[in-house]
Amino acid sequence: MANRQFHIHCAPGEAGEYVFLPGDPGRVPQIASYLEHPVLTAQNREYTTYTGSLEGTKVSVTSTGIGGPSAAIAMEELIALGAHTFLRIGTCGGMQPELIPGTLILPTGAIRMEGTTQEYMPLAFPAVPDFELAHRLAAAAAEKGYTCTAGVVHCKDSFYGQHAPETMPTAKQLTDSWHAWKAAGALASEMESAALFITAAVRHVRCATILQMIWNQERTRVTRSEDEAEDDMTHAIETAVLAMRRTIRADRERI
Repeated sequence: MANRQFHIHCAPGEAGEYVFLPGDPGRVPQIASYLEHPVLTAQNREYTTYTGSLEGTKVSVTSTGIGGPSAAIAMEELIALGAHTFLRIGTCGGMQPELIPGTLILPTGAIRMEGTTQEYMPLAFPAVPDFELAHRLAAAAAEKGYTCTAGVVHCKDSFYGQHAPETMPTAKQLTDSWHAWKAAGALASEMESAALFITAAVRHVRCATILQMIWNQERTRVTRSEDEAEDDMTHAIETAVLAMRRTIRADRERI
C-alpha cells in the first residue's frame, strides 16, 4: 500500500491526467473499452480504475460510487496523483415532463442540495462546470446527432428523499423544494455533479458532466406509462470520449 491513495488504491504513475468519472463500477470496463490498451490498475470498495490512452495520452476511468462524499474522495485522490481534467459520465432522472428517456443532459450548473460541498465552499458559491469542457461536450453530442439539452440539474444526497418523500418526516420540505426546482426549469436530478464541480473549483482543475436520462418520473405521471426507460449509456460515453479527444488535442496545441 506504500504510496497508494487511501481509497482508490492507485499509485503514482497508474492514473492519467485526464479521467472519466462514472458512478457505477460496472460501467468502467465499458468506458475503458474506448481507450487504447486499457488495463485494470486498481479496485477497492466502490472505486475501480482502468488506465489506457487516447491520442497518445494516458487516460483513466475511475468509478466514484453513489453520491457526493465518495465522488469528492475519488477526485481529491486523483488530483493528488496529477489528474487535472475530469468528465463525469452519469445517469439522471428527468424533472420536466417533455424530456424523453434517452436524452442527454448537459449540466450548466448544479443545485447544491447536498452536504459535501458545504465543507468546501459557502452555498452562495455556484456549482458550475468548466466552460470549455461543457462546450466540447455539446459540440460532440451535436456532431454525433444525439439529442442533448443543457441546463441546471438538481443534486441531492438522499435517493429515497426524492423518490419517496412522503415517507420522510421532512416530506413537506422535500416536496416543496422539488416543485420549486421544477418550476424554475431544472432539467434532471442526480447525485454527484455538484460535489465534483465544487471540488474542481477549489482545487483549480477542470470538470464537466454528461448525463444519460434513464427515466423521468414527472413524464410518467403525465403519460401513465411505466415502460419509458433507457439505460443504454452508449450515447453519453461516445459523446464524452469525443470531447476528451478534442480536449487533449487542444491542450497539446497550447504547449
